[in-house]
Amino acid sequence: MNPVGGAGGAGSVQQIMQMRAQLLERSSLLQELHKATAQGAQEAAPAGGGFADTLRGALEGVNAKQVEASALSEGYERGEVTDIASVMLARQESGIAFEATLQVRNKLLSAYQDIMRMGV
Repeated sequence: MNPVGGAGGAGSVQQIMQMRAQLLERSSLLQELHKATAQGAQEAAPAGGGFADTLRGALEGVNAKQVEASALSEGYERGEVTDIASVMLARQESGIAFEATLQVRNKLLSAYQDIMRMGV
């Protein structure tokens, strides 16, 4: 029988209200935990960050994309992943992220060389 149906009566309504109260309690606990985690992360992060931190974050993001694409490709080769579109999309995203990183590296290297050629 369906507990939400009309045959349950007041008992099923009471069960639903109890489940609702439990969900609300868990939700509030999760929200408090999320706020505490966010505050801890803000305290741990340096104010304003820096160029090195930004560059490191970008490189870690590119690395994560490449690892994900590699894992999906290996899963497809083993027959675990059957969606070829997601595999190809992940590989394309990984390739584009790498190419963008390569272009940024080239621009940084060019800027460094320009600075080194400047007369004092």
